[in-house]
Amino acid sequence: MNLEEAKNLESKYVFNTYGRFPLVVDRGEGCYLYSTEGKKYLDFLAGIAVNSLGHAHPNIVKCISEQAKKVIHVSNFYHIPSQYLLGKKLCETSGLDRAFFCNSGAEANEGAIKLTRRFQSQKGKDEIIYFSHSFHGRTIATLMTTDKDKYRAGFGPFPPGFVKAEFNDTNDIVEKVNKKTAAFLVEPVQGEGGINIASKEFMNALSDLREDKEVLIIFDEVQCGIGRTGKWFAFQHYDVEPDIMTLAKALGGGVPIGAIVAKKEVSDVLKPGDHGTTFGGNPLATSVGLTVMNTIESDKLIENAVKMGDYLLKKIDFMTGMPNIKDLRGIGLMVGIEFEGLCSDYVKKCFDNNLLINCTRDKIIRLVPPLIVSKKEIDEATEIMKKAF
Repeated sequence: MNLEEAKNLESKYVFNTYGRFPLVVDRGEGCYLYSTEGKKYLDFLAGIAVNSLGHAHPNIVKCISEQAKKVIHVSNFYHIPSQYLLGKKLCETSGLDRAFFCNSGAEANEGAIKLTRRFQSQKGKDEIIYFSHSFHGRTIATLMTTDKDKYRAGFGPFPPGFVKAEFNDTNDIVEKVNKKTAAFLVEPVQGEGGINIASKEFMNALSDLREDKEVLIIFDEVQCGIGRTGKWFAFQHYDVEPDIMTLAKALGGGVPIGAIVAKKEVSDVLKPGDHGTTFGGNPLATSVGLTVMNTIESDKLIENAVKMGDYLLKKIDFMTGMPNIKDLRGIGLMVGIEFEGLCSDYVKKCFDNNLLINCTRDKIIRLVPPLIVSKKEIDEATEIMKKAF
């Protein structure tokens, strides 16, 4: 299908909720995408940090093919061994105890909110503290924890019980906590917010308040988890363990899956019938998730994220001191370039030169290439970025 055919069909039959670039993807391989018009694009967006193993990775292709020949979906009324094996892997790598599987990051965060309120209900605690520049989803409840008024406009009324505090501001957290506070919901590294990295002082303050005020810590690792920051999970850069963690994106390598992972004492408050999902944890999604994690481990892609992340930051250091660049920051393969003004024109120039990146918070370029990225692709990307200035 060519570009004009795609645009005509979209305008006629699909909700107008996306501002799309003029690209119809035909296929992908490794860190590259190929259009139906024969163009080759270097993908440093990776489906917004989803395609952790790149495109058409042979392990994922083999897993999907073999599993589809057996069974794609069965109800959670029956046992699903791959779900239990993926749960075991997540618990062993995180230090947590139990996993629940769903279909997306927003669904995982909704579930984490429900789990928190059930756990804290006996204490009369029902408020969730979220943070500036956060993004936790677009459902009605998660919109209340996503710090962007534009996303909420016209969708009210919203449920109560959500309080905003300033990210990385320990004094503000102390002021906002009260006897109704049930949990902190925080991304250790904010993705949509502009690659903002939590300070150790901030994370230690959350930990101290947990002990003093009996508040749970929910780490949203939907974007920063599964090896992206150079650890299995971003919280492992700190001496703070979550009570609940949410995952999605890279866990399925492109196949939709989400997860809530929690301490046993927290997860035990949910009994059969208290929470559920039709598709969550099905054999296809969990088999792929297990394949993704095993491949990241066997191919040492977490180590690669550290090495290539350092290399990428060095390669973009040419931007330091440029009059329109405010800051460069990153951790592992999660890198942000903050502009003084809007960065949408720069994204378009890179696109025109066959590099896929994106702009978040209007002023911040987000680079989240596949974890398989090499120096060759980074060199190619940074040459395009130089030309775009």
